[in-house]
Amino acid sequence: MPYANKSVRVLGFQQDDAKSTTAARVHELKEELQPDLPYLISDPDQPYAALDLGSNSFHLLVAWDRPGRLQVIDRHREVVRLASGLEQTGRLNRKSMVVALRALERIGQRIRSLPRHNVRVVGTNALRTAGNRDEFINAAEKLLGQQVEVISGREEARLIYLGALRSLEDDADRRLVIDIGGGSTEIIFGHEHHPRIMESLRMGCISMADRWFADGKITEKRMQRATTNAHQEIEVVEQTFRSLQCDITVGTSGTILATQNAISETSPLSITRDAIDKLESLLIKRGHVDEILGLINKDRAPLFPGGLAILKALFSSLELSSMQVSNGALREGLLHDLLGRVHNRDIRETTVQDLIARFNVEVAHAQRVSSTALYLLNQVATDWSLENSDNSTLLRWGAVLHEVGMDVSHSSYHKHGGYLLENLDMSGFSLRDQFMLASLVRGHRRSYPSDISWENDAIHKLTILLRLAVVLRRSRTDEPLPECSLRVIDSGLEMGLDRKWLKKHRLTLLDLEQESAFLESAPYQLSIKSQNS
Repeated sequence: MPYANKSVRVLGFQQDDAKSTTAARVHELKEELQPDLPYLISDPDQPYAALDLGSNSFHLLVAWDRPGRLQVIDRHREVVRLASGLEQTGRLNRKSMVVALRALERIGQRIRSLPRHNVRVVGTNALRTAGNRDEFINAAEKLLGQQVEVISGREEARLIYLGALRSLEDDADRRLVIDIGGGSTEIIFGHEHHPRIMESLRMGCISMADRWFADGKITEKRMQRATTNAHQEIEVVEQTFRSLQCDITVGTSGTILATQNAISETSPLSITRDAIDKLESLLIKRGHVDEILGLINKDRAPLFPGGLAILKALFSSLELSSMQVSNGALREGLLHDLLGRVHNRDIRETTVQDLIARFNVEVAHAQRVSSTALYLLNQVATDWSLENSDNSTLLRWGAVLHEVGMDVSHSSYHKHGGYLLENLDMSGFSLRDQFMLASLVRGHRRSYPSDISWENDAIHKLTILLRLAVVLRRSRTDEPLPECSLRVIDSGLEMGLDRKWLKKHRLTLLDLEQESAFLESAPYQLSIKSQNS
């Protein structure tokens, strides 16, 4: 039955009730939509790996999954300065791509032999920005033997919070976590284990260094201008984070770790405003990045003045007094998130359930369409090379979310749903997975879409299966379907249905014939065959 009366219409913005009602509904959905599909089992004989393709450097972390902890067995870092290769056109230049791909060739030696589900590789700001990222990703995947995911700024922030949290031993309830990367800066407010407010600012130590310290000179005027530049970027989120009451502020990653190391003799426990000011004065006194070697390591030195300007602006804008430092960051969060999937604690499932509640999806119908779509997939998975569990998971999510756009309008609801899924913040989803899910929902009815740039052939096939499931379940009842055969033929699919059932369900037959006409413009066509029971 529909749940429209149980959930708050978020688009109507009854905000006072939305959070509590949605949370309660998500709890119910965990029981109602618990997938029956098999999930991955932790293999004690195989390590797990997380690779962070950052804007400044690539970080690899390899660990065993031990009860209650990660046992790190390998770390590796390659400095590539990918963000410095972004030209004014927004494309990565050839030189930066070659440097990065050579680094990945070396890293590939460590992870190529690991099972695909034991590894996650993510790209951050530089790859989010690059107009030719697909060219780079295709080459990277061949070298690594693994899939490369590009994640949104807020997803990066969520994973950073998770990584920082796992590395802390404090008992604070309310935390502010800050990460200054090569191309972006993430600011996250969280309560206990849960990130609540996540922002990603498009400034990092590379972009700041390239703009203000490209020739290596460090002057008071340049530091002031760089800090002012950082203030301008922070301004859009300043009031949001200033108003929060935090028990602790935590910093992660290169710039902040380098700052802590540089001031360790005078301020060993935390970073303070006074320590930042003294360090800035020392940099200005030395006058050039070559003169701060020893204080800052060789790889970090050219970028450090830009990173320090960002850190100083953050302390001032957000009115911070001190900051503790965590060794955990994106790669640690990525590894814990991966193990969550292995142990059937996939944050993406929670995201999907939250969307179902938020947009008042009729759960009973979503379940019917989902089970029918998976039934059809099971018949053609081998012939259509869709055996990978990622395909069944994507189809299931597409099926339960195919009506998410109805909360906007019934008219063209598939288009509204596709737009929502492509543009919402969806925890746990890479940009590619989010795009594929949005494409699936966008294409599930009416004319086969020609205006969508499809990611791969599997999406065409999954879309056709979802379209057929929606047609077969159009009555929105629990009436059993007849035995339905689906087989792959040269031109596409042949669907066989009981002749007597079709005579009693002429409307369904008309719908299937209409669907066959719609699919004439698709890569795979549909033919309907009546058969004896």
